[in-house]
Amino acid sequence: MKVDPAAAKLLPAATKKAGVLTVAMDLNYPPTSFLASDNATAIGFNPDFARLIGKKLGLKIQIENVSFDTIVPGIAAGRYDFTATDMSATPARLKVLSMIDYWDAGSSLVVSSGNPAKLSLANNSLCGHSIGVTVGSTQAEQYIPLISQKCESAGAQPVKPVILPNVQDALTQLASKRLDGVFYDTSSLGWAAKKQSQSFELLTPQYKKQTGTDLVALGIAKDSPLIPALHAATQAVLDSPQYKKALNNWGLGAGAITTATLQQ
Repeated sequence: MKVDPAAAKLLPAATKKAGVLTVAMDLNYPPTSFLASDNATAIGFNPDFARLIGKKLGLKIQIENVSFDTIVPGIAAGRYDFTATDMSATPARLKVLSMIDYWDAGSSLVVSSGNPAKLSLANNSLCGHSIGVTVGSTQAEQYIPLISQKCESAGAQPVKPVILPNVQDALTQLASKRLDGVFYDTSSLGWAAKKQSQSFELLTPQYKKQTGTDLVALGIAKDSPLIPALHAATQAVLDSPQYKKALNNWGLGAGAITTATLQQ
């Protein structure tokens, strides 16, 4: 992939001189962000996308593996230039970040094979059940409270959310029967169900959004001089054939979008 001159021209002089961008990711979320078998190389769609951004800007990409809940404060403190992880724009995040949409992820429920609790996101069957969610996720902060409101309106018990550090921990608890289901991004849960079909089953339909978004976005500090260059580079990647190739490589082709919307 060639450098995009228009995007590269927007880079601050200091960044051009340094020749590198530092990107924060939580590498515990296959197939979007995880470690290869060498336990050192970042692989998945998000690392691939970040590297495409680097190529468009003519810069190297340095990926820092950090826990999801430390990413936003780390960017705000200037420890990382931006994040390309499974993060969507929320009012709380937009108070400290500018965010650029780059693909569309759905939200689904995975259960033990055979769905013993007969759960579904299409009705009130989650009421009173223990459902694993990850700390800081849209599912934990927005969707579970909405589902619980419906439960209580129907005279049922609210969902019992079990907040865990990452989706791997949640799946481990599901496999050991400590949870009735895990509510997270369709991409990661579909990957888990594919790899461990004897243990997990991905339910349909996906969650029907009433609020929030499943658009995944880059996150950059609000006062960062990198915003114009990253916005232009993201759109340039979306316009390239390498974008859909990267998505398809991880089974995420349905999540392609065409516009890199900047939210500030």
